[in-house]
Amino acid sequence: MPKTKFQNVIFTIIMALVMVYAMICYNISLNTGGMKNEVFLLAFHELIIMWPLAFVLEMFVVERLAQKLAFRIVTPGKDKPIFITLAISSFIVCLMCPMMSLAATILFKNAGSEFVAVWIQTTALNFPMAFFWQIFFAGPFVRLVFRTMFKKQLAN
Repeated sequence: MPKTKFQNVIFTIIMALVMVYAMICYNISLNTGGMKNEVFLLAFHELIIMWPLAFVLEMFVVERLAQKLAFRIVTPGKDKPIFITLAISSFIVCLMCPMMSLAATILFKNAGSEFVAVWIQTTALNFPMAFFWQIFFAGPFVRLVFRTMFKKQLAN
């Protein structure tokens, strides 16, 4: 969807923010036994660490790899754009979820000798939420915001 490097950076900043904030809220809710209003504020403490990390991983590692993997299944110009978008988004989640869960395990879980088990559990709990949040909420919302922000540039 982004046509220039600048647009790609803006898109990734917004997507990382929406995904990371939601996933932090989800994980805090899991750790505290349920969703509470305070979760929305508590999430900002982790956001300042996890958002830049997600942005860097997405921009410099995951984006190209996800596209490469997706284009083994779908073909731009041949397949419908929605299938291209869904394939890339799915692979991004498949790659980002274990990486971000690893970072969360290292930074926030105090896993000790159970590190691998806690990382696998964190990934397993995060994956369904990350996938459905990306496909049905964050992805469409961020694309709408992005199209609105760059309406003139995207029309050309």
